[in-house]
Amino acid sequence: MDQGPQFPFAPSQTLPDPRIEVLDERFLALRLMSGTMEMLAGGFYWAEGPVWFGDGRYVLFSDIPNNRILRWDDASGQLSEFRKPSNHSNGLARDTAGRLLACEHGTRRVTRTEYDGRITVLAEHYQGKRLNSPNDIVCQHQGQSAGAIWFTDPPFGILGWWEGEPATPELPHGVYRIDPLNGELTCALDDLQGSNGLAFSPDERVMYVVESRAKPHRLIWAYDVAGDKLVNKRLFVSANGPGAFDGIAVDQLGNVWCGLGGDGSAAAKPEELDGVRVYDPAGAPLAHIHLPERCANLCFGGPKRNRLFMAASHSLYALHVNVRGAVA
Repeated sequence: MDQGPQFPFAPSQTLPDPRIEVLDERFLALRLMSGTMEMLAGGFYWAEGPVWFGDGRYVLFSDIPNNRILRWDDASGQLSEFRKPSNHSNGLARDTAGRLLACEHGTRRVTRTEYDGRITVLAEHYQGKRLNSPNDIVCQHQGQSAGAIWFTDPPFGILGWWEGEPATPELPHGVYRIDPLNGELTCALDDLQGSNGLAFSPDERVMYVVESRAKPHRLIWAYDVAGDKLVNKRLFVSANGPGAFDGIAVDQLGNVWCGLGGDGSAAAKPEELDGVRVYDPAGAPLAHIHLPERCANLCFGGPKRNRLFMAASHSLYALHVNVRGAVA
């Protein structure tokens, strides 16, 4: 396989792992005393969008510039290419039938992989205009909206040749929903700058959306989910400085785990920002998991769904925790 930058990594010999910074004593109940950071694989150009396949015991994640989806196998610890080319895929998820959903920058579309490997296009145009570059994706699993697919559509994949191909955006930075019954595409939001990571609360009544180009600080918004609409917008948390949020995941208790990194400004201190920031359901910070690289996206997985997988720039990391991820 083509290899990108690789860096040395040593597991902590000290317990608890000093890379797990507790900001609120409530996080002590979520931390495993003997849980330490692991680097599972490396050599990527920009790792993104992990999703856990429990039936096969593996994680799929995107290496966007290398135009591939990679598979890390939990049973063997081996890394392999799942799909190449991947059309510069970014965010990945599973639908209610367990099929792979993918946001593709290169083709500017959302696809589903059928059981026999065929690719079905779910969305590529809205009101006659091409989507920008679908970024992150989630599927609803509860109630009458089970099967509804939501995704963000910023222009990051059409800004140059690194994550796709240059093109002129035709649509605002939207958040879209694909109806589970008729496949109709609706726009739920179009007022964010750089709509990025998104996730549901455990009961799927609230959706969190990252606004990664908000100024002066990057923001995460919370919305109430009302059918195909997102209402009652309120600020969940602000990066309050040079930090930049990316992907997010939610645990069963409603805590929000956010990929975080510096925004490239001189004021940023990577050793303080890179990693994962954990917030309670009210937006109060609980912990910071320090990584040597910026974390783009993350998911819960493992046989007990208590292992946090983190796609962080050039590497894939993991950490066992004392809480399970919400079903997503």
